[in-house]
Amino acid sequence: MPTATLDLPLNLKAKGDLAELTVAVDLLRRGYKIAIPYGEDCDFDLILIREDRLERVQVKHTRSDGRVVTVRCRSHSLTNGKIRRTKHYTAETIDLLAVYDATSDRCYYVPASELGSGRSILHLRLEPARNGQLAGTRPAERYLDP
Repeated sequence: MPTATLDLPLNLKAKGDLAELTVAVDLLRRGYKIAIPYGEDCDFDLILIREDRLERVQVKHTRSDGRVVTVRCRSHSLTNGKIRRTKHYTAETIDLLAVYDATSDRCYYVPASELGSGRSILHLRLEPARNGQLAGTRPAERYLDP
């Protein structure tokens, strides 16, 4: 009987589901409790229970190039395959943006306070910039803990 592997081509929904499960397992392994909201109408995918606080977690799937993890800080609502609405994540709608990088099989956690008023993309650096720039860069290791 064949076994499933993570190397199989996945559609967008399956990638999102894989990312949500991977982040949930990562948080549970760290000793946190989680809750999963019912339905598809929430602005977040998971609820992180940290001490006596509930935190809204939006989960994203990505594949890094080995140097940079590109994080899309938005989602699109589709109708008949056409973008109906673009929603940017902010601290008003989520508390944490969790990113599963399928290339490295790691989870990164970006506080929503770093998303500003609705940025589209941010980059987490796995390696230093080739030009030596440090200002304005986000070293990925800074985002390994929620």
